[in-house]
Amino acid sequence: MKLSQFKFNLPQSLVALHPSENRDEARLMVLHKDTGKIEHKIFKDVIDYFDEKDVMIFNNTKVFPARLYGNKEKTGATIEVFLLRELNKELRLWDVLVDPARKIRVGNKLYFGEDDLLVAEVVDNTTSRGRTIRFLFDGTDEEFRKNIEVLGETPLPKYINRKPEPEDKFRYQTIYAKHEGAVAAPTAGLHFSRELMKRLELKGVEFSEITLHIGLGTFRQVEVEDLTKHKMDSEQFFIAERDANIVNEAIDNKRKVCAVGTTSMRAIESSVSASHHLKPASNWTSKFIFPPYDFSIANSMITNFHTPESTLLMMICAFGGYENVMNAYEVAVKEKYKFYSYGDSMLII
Repeated sequence: MKLSQFKFNLPQSLVALHPSENRDEARLMVLHKDTGKIEHKIFKDVIDYFDEKDVMIFNNTKVFPARLYGNKEKTGATIEVFLLRELNKELRLWDVLVDPARKIRVGNKLYFGEDDLLVAEVVDNTTSRGRTIRFLFDGTDEEFRKNIEVLGETPLPKYINRKPEPEDKFRYQTIYAKHEGAVAAPTAGLHFSRELMKRLELKGVEFSEITLHIGLGTFRQVEVEDLTKHKMDSEQFFIAERDANIVNEAIDNKRKVCAVGTTSMRAIESSVSASHHLKPASNWTSKFIFPPYDFSIANSMITNFHTPESTLLMMICAFGGYENVMNAYEVAVKEKYKFYSYGDSMLII
């Protein structure tokens, strides 16, 4: 398929700038992939579509405050530093993006915080905006992390065109987040409240947790018309044996297996056995899923509404059927569903 086939008109007014007042009260569109039928619900109604022994797969990665603002030595120019991933804990080496990049060269020092709480040195150029920096910090890892917490900002996507507010620290994080390492939230999971999780549990729905640390590749634009030529950034993921077993038992018993979010789907589809079961893993994936594609593990999924020509929309089209999904998106625009990270949700069954 071609990039241009994933274009649609998305009014800027439909990009959600804030989350719904209550996590589980965002709108929910239910798309039946076999018939193309659409239902309009509230997110907490999702419980009506699942029964005892069905399984939901959650991505329990935790977002850290990845956006820092520092000053360049001598000139004092303000520089945005976006922490992508830690390369070496002992040496405090990080892969980052800097803005404006033209001002930042190898050897430059950057100072963060009023009392220079952290100082970093640029040690390498990786891409036009990418740099490797080393934090010059003698304290413990715990103290270092605390300073990042103090100085860092919740890394809201650029599409959310406003400054982060205190509530973003909690709302741009799932309630089941455990393992720090993501620079973006697995947004389908933001709709789950503690009450809803409890109700699902009481109904007998089982939970399986995987971890995929989301990088900025999630937001990288596709710049080639021929999708086979697009390369995804690599992201680290983990699947424990216990969680794989929960999923495999559901597969064997022909239960619903629901991937909560594109990141959960990407992780499980990156670790499939020859018998179409889920394998435990500790690995990196650069898997790019677009139509046509045969899914091995999940037979349902929960996702948000994504932007035109995004790799996320392409995965959804592969799962729900191209015509079905593009028609559902047309309906979503007409019905004024909210899009993107803080937007409304879709269940594909």
